[in-house]
Formats: sequence, C-alpha cells, structure tokens
Amino acid sequence: MATRLDGRLLAQEIEQRLAVVVAERRERAGRPPGLAVLRVGDDPASGVYVANKEKACARVGIRSFLTHLEAGTPAEEVLTAIRQLNADPCVDGILLQLPLPAGLCEGPLLAAIDPDKDADGLHTLNLGRLLKGEPGPRSCTPAGVMALLACSGVELRGKRAVVVGRSILVGQPMALMLQAADATVSVAHSRTSDLAALTRQADVLVVAAGRPRMIGAEHVKPGAVVVDVGIHRLDPDPSAGPQARAKLCGDVRFEEVDPIASAITPVPGGVGPMTVTLLLVNTVTSWCQRSGLDQPLADLLP
Repeated sequence: MATRLDGRLLAQEIEQRLAVVVAERRERAGRPPGLAVLRVGDDPASGVYVANKEKACARVGIRSFLTHLEAGTPAEEVLTAIRQLNADPCVDGILLQLPLPAGLCEGPLLAAIDPDKDADGLHTLNLGRLLKGEPGPRSCTPAGVMALLACSGVELRGKRAVVVGRSILVGQPMALMLQAADATVSVAHSRTSDLAALTRQADVLVVAAGRPRMIGAEHVKPGAVVVDVGIHRLDPDPSAGPQARAKLCGDVRFEEVDPIASAITPVPGGVGPMTVTLLLVNTVTSWCQRSGLDQPLADLLP
C-alpha cells in the first residue's frame, strides 16, 4: 500500500504558520490581510467553495470581502467591481470565482485584476513571471502540489515527471513548476497516443485530466509517486438500493494504483485542501509586500 500524501494535515500546519505570520505583523501593518472573492451567479458548488474560503480566512486572521452579483450581471458591471477592488487599499488578494455564468467570458475579467492582487495566480503577467522564474503569485493548485511533494520528501531533481492535462489552470503551470525543480517533464493530453506508454515512464505522475477514474494500474510504473488533482461526484449505484449515496472520486482509479505506487494523494483530502491554503499564502504574501514587511513564506511559492 502506498504512502498517503495527506494534504489536509499539511494544510492545517501551513494555516498555523500563516496565523503566526499575521499575528506577528498585524500591528505593524495597521490592518489585517484582506482577500476579496467575487462571485457571479448561484452555482451551488461555487457557494460551497466560497464558504470554505471564508472559513479558512477566519482561521488565519485574514479579513474576507465577498461581492456576490446576480447571474445576469453585464460584463461591464463585473469589471467595475474588479476595478473597485483593485483600488481598495484593504484588499491584498482578489479571486474571481469560476465557473462564470453563460455569457460572461473569464479572460477579460481575469486580465482586469491587478496582477499583484491576483490571489489565484492566473493573470497573464503572473504566468509569465512563473515561466521566467520571477517571484509573484502562483497558481494555487500546482503550487499546492509542489508544497505537498516537498514536505513529503519527494525528490524531483533528475526525475522523470509526467503531467496528464494541459489546462492553463493546472497542467501548464504544473509542468513549469516541476521543470523549475529540475525534473524532466512531459505533458500528456486527450490527443496523446499510447498514453499508458508515456505515463509508465514517470517517477512522478500528476493527473489533472478532468476525467473521472481515467488512470489505472496499466498507466503507472511500480514505485511511482501519483498525484490526483481531479475530484468528481459519482451518482449512486442504482443496484445498491435507495439508501446508496453519491461518492467522490478522482482522475485515478485509486484502488488499482494504491498497491503499485510508492506514494499517492487520496481524494478527497489530498490536493484539494492545499489549493485553498495556497490561496491564503498568496494573499498573506501580497499583504506583507504591500505593507513593507518581511515575507517568510517564500519556500511555499515555487
């Protein structure tokens, strides 16, 4: 059985560290860090995510600002809300909650966020900073993966890493971060021929394909470290009777890969908690910089 890479436990440890950083610097800053979340529409999953982020902010001493706009809000009004948050001196991080309602294009809205307040690390400038190895907010999910690998003692230098998925949200920045850690990186995707032949070469396999239970035993080299970024809700099995409940799963068939891998992230409890925690790290880092304070969190931002 593979070692569990426990993102929930590490997230708790990092939150404790963040709480100390905030408490020790709040008086000098004259205010707490501020994270603004802009939500458009009433997507139920987004509501849960936003509530979880607000609770996480409260645990570490970050003040949260929620702006909730109706689903039919015109793009110009959303842009106006973003510009107001850009100008607010109490806001250090801004997050545009995705997905957006139909009719709203995320590209121009993300581009309107002040790059230095880009808590999700998705602004074009910040992706460019990542590419060039310059400091800046980092995309939260891949940065969370890197923190989890580092704290678990997973050696990346000289290792072969394969990322399944090429989205700008996870796959592309994940590949850049692994490459910066001196891994030799390949990126696979839906058009990759003979996917299993490629993934079986990986010492570290990161799966962010967005397809439930896509990766199984035939894709994994014995002893590999497997990181499952996906999370999906499966409908109850009708044959299990009326009391059956929906289950969560990832992009990896955990029960097949667990006996083969040396380490693996569970779903839930693996990458998910780290994504929220790195959002807080980006916000506190921005607060320190904007307040002219020392910033002791550089080791958490690849």
